[in-house]
Amino acid sequence: MARLIRTEKEVEGRREEVWLVVDEDALEQWPAGPRNVVGRPATRNDGLARARGQARYTADVHFPGMLHAAVLRSPHAHARVKRIDLAPALAAPGVRGAIGPGDAPELSAECEYQGAPVAAVCADSFAEARNALELVDVEWEVLEPLLDPEAAIARESLIESPRTRERGDFERALAEADVVVEATYRTQTVLHNSMETHQSVCRWEGDVLEVYTSTQYVWGVRQEIAQALDLPADKVRVVCEYMGGGFGSKNGAGEYTFVAAELARRTGHAVRCALTRREEHVAAGNRNATIQRYTIGARGDGTLTALGGEFVNSVGAGGWVAMTEGPLLMLYECPNVKATTYGAKLNLPPAKAFRAPGFVEGTFGLECALDELAAKLDLDPLELRRRNHADAEPGGDRPYSGKNLIECYRRAEPHWERRHEVRSRSTSSVKRGVGMASQVWFGGGGPPSYAWIRVGSDARATVVTAMQDVGTGTKTAMAMIAAEELGIPVEHVTVAVGDSLRGPYATLSAGSSTTPSIGPAVRAAAADAKRQIRDMAEQRYGENADKHSLAELLSVLGNAQILGSGSRGPNPTGMTVLTFGVQVAEVAVDVETGEVTVDRIAAIHDVGRVINPLGASSQVEGGIIQGVGHTLSEERLVDPESGRILTTTLDGYKMPTIADVPEIVSELIDIPDTQLTSLGAKGIGEPPIIPVAAAIANAIRDATGADVRLLPITREEMLRALAEARERSRGAAAAV
Repeated sequence: MARLIRTEKEVEGRREEVWLVVDEDALEQWPAGPRNVVGRPATRNDGLARARGQARYTADVHFPGMLHAAVLRSPHAHARVKRIDLAPALAAPGVRGAIGPGDAPELSAECEYQGAPVAAVCADSFAEARNALELVDVEWEVLEPLLDPEAAIARESLIESPRTRERGDFERALAEADVVVEATYRTQTVLHNSMETHQSVCRWEGDVLEVYTSTQYVWGVRQEIAQALDLPADKVRVVCEYMGGGFGSKNGAGEYTFVAAELARRTGHAVRCALTRREEHVAAGNRNATIQRYTIGARGDGTLTALGGEFVNSVGAGGWVAMTEGPLLMLYECPNVKATTYGAKLNLPPAKAFRAPGFVEGTFGLECALDELAAKLDLDPLELRRRNHADAEPGGDRPYSGKNLIECYRRAEPHWERRHEVRSRSTSSVKRGVGMASQVWFGGGGPPSYAWIRVGSDARATVVTAMQDVGTGTKTAMAMIAAEELGIPVEHVTVAVGDSLRGPYATLSAGSSTTPSIGPAVRAAAADAKRQIRDMAEQRYGENADKHSLAELLSVLGNAQILGSGSRGPNPTGMTVLTFGVQVAEVAVDVETGEVTVDRIAAIHDVGRVINPLGASSQVEGGIIQGVGHTLSEERLVDPESGRILTTTLDGYKMPTIADVPEIVSELIDIPDTQLTSLGAKGIGEPPIIPVAAAIANAIRDATGADVRLLPITREEMLRALAEARERSRGAAAAV
C-alpha cells in the first residue's frame, strides 16, 4: 500500500529530507548465499551487442537532415565578451544557425574558466561548423585569474560557506593525548575521460523535445531541461539506450544539450552537439584537487581520542563541495572530532562528481596519517584499525543496518601476512612492501524507483524501467533478480531501459545507488506478476495448481499478458546505511629512479548481497585500475600564471595502460543487509576506488620508510620523499 513518508535522501554524500510516496517492502528476504540465479556468475546480456558494435550509443543516433554543432569556448581562464558578431559565421558554407550569449542556458559573456561556452554554430557537417567558429568576431576583455586555493580562501572566494562539523571537545582531547600526529596531504585534479564523450542529439517532434543523450540520470536531465526551457516535463523525452561511461560527470544536462535543443528549435532539424576529446579536458568536469591538514591524537594503546582536519577543495568556477571530511567523521570510533571544509572558487573548470567524490581524497589523507600514527606507536596497522572499529555510527547512537568490516579485516589477514615474504624479496635498489587502507562509503540507495514486468504465454518476461545502464551491467542484474523471483532462466528475461517515455521513473546511476534502488522495485514487480500467476493457476487447476509447470500455467493466456508493477520501499528508520571494505597493496620501489610498481592489490568489500559475482568483480577491478592511475600518473596540469589547461590530449594526460594493471584479488563478503530492503544488496560502483591510493602510499612507506603526502606519486615525488626519509634517518642517528 502506498504511503507518504518524510525520509532522508542521500546522493554522493549530499543529504536532504524529502517527502516521498513509497510502497511497503513486504517481501521476505531471500536466504543468504547463491540462489538459482542470483549470486551466481552471469555474463552481460548485452555484452555481445556492445562488443560487436551493435549497441546504439548516442554517437550512433542519426536522423535525416541532422545538423552538427560546434561550441565557441573561452580561450582565457577569466574574461568577458565585450563584443561578438556571429554574422560572418552565419555566412560560411553549410552553416544553418548560430546562437550567442544568453540565447541558450549556460551560454554566457562572463567566462570564469578556459572552456566556458559562449556561442555555438550548427552546420551540415561538424567540420563546417568548426570552420565557421573561426569566423566569429569576438572582442575579449581579459581579466586576472584567481588560481591559488589558499588565496581564494583568504579573499573569501568560496563556492559556499565553510562547513564545520564537530563532536566532543577536540582541543581538550588533543592536549591530553599521549601521541599526536600532524601531517598535510595534497591530491591533484584528475579527469573522468569516459570512453564516450559528452553529447546529445535533440529534435523537436511538434511541441515535444526529444533528447538522445549520454547520461547517468534520464529523469534528472528531463527535469533540468523542462525547468530551464519552461516546458511541461511530459513535453521532454530523454533517451539513453547505451552509454560509454560517466563516473559522475554525466549527472546533468550540460551546455551541449541546451545548445542542441535551441539550434534544433531555430532550424527545424535534429542537431547533434558532441564534445571533442580536447573539450573533454577543459569542459567536462573533474575531480577537484585538495589540501588536507590532519591532527590526530591517541592514547598509548592506539585508541583514537582526537581527530581533526582542515580541508580545502579547489572546486574551480562551479560545482559543489564534496565530503572530503567524510572518512574522518565516519570511519572510526572517536569521541572528539573537528573538521572544517572550504570550497575554493577559482578560475578553473568546474568540478563534478567523480566516483566516490571526496572520500577518495579524504581516505588517502586519513589512512596515511593513521599509518604514521601506527609507526609512532610501534603498533601493527591492522590492529590499530581493529581497536578503533565503530560498532555504531560514530558520534551518534544509530545502529548500522549492516556492517561486516571486522569480517573484512579477518579475511584480509592472509594478504596482510604476505608482507614478510614480500619484504624479503627486496634488493639494494628495489624495495618491496605491503600497505593497507580501510573504506567507508554510502551505497544503500533509496526510493523512489519503479519497475513494470510483462509475462506472456511463452513464459518469458520483459522488465521495463526508465533507468540507465552506464556500462556497469545493471541490465543483467535486473534480469537476474526478475528471473530469480519468477523462477525462470535468466535468458528468458529481457530488460528495456533508458527511455523516459516508455518506462516508469528510476533513480540516477550515481552514489552506488542503482542496484539497491531499482533492484527491489524489479523484484517487487516480479513478485506481483508471480502472485497473479498463482491466482490464475488456482482458478484454473484448484488444488492441483502446484503440479503444473510455469509454462503450462501460462499457456492458457494466449494473447493475454500478466502485468506486474513494483516500487522501492523506504530505507530503515533510525539506521545508518553504509558500505565498508579494506584493501591490501603490494609495491616495488626502485630507490634509484623513483619508479613505483604496484604488483598486487587484494580487495575485500562488504556491499550486502552480491547479485552477479562476475559483474561485481569487474566493478572492483575497474575501480582499482582507475585508482592506480589516480595514485601514480594522472594529473591535469595548469599554467600557474594564465590558468590555461596544459593537458588536453590523452598523450599528455597519463592514464594507466594494461602494463600498469597489477594482479587484483577480489573477495566480496556477500552477506545480505536484511534491514535495508527485501533484496539486501548495496552498491559496489564506488567502494573499490576509495582505499587504493592510501594502500599504495602505505605500502611505499612499508618498503622504504618514506612518507608520501602528495598525489600523484611521480618519480620526482618519490625521489623527494626518499631523500627526506634519508635526511630524517640521519637526523635521528645523530641525535642518538
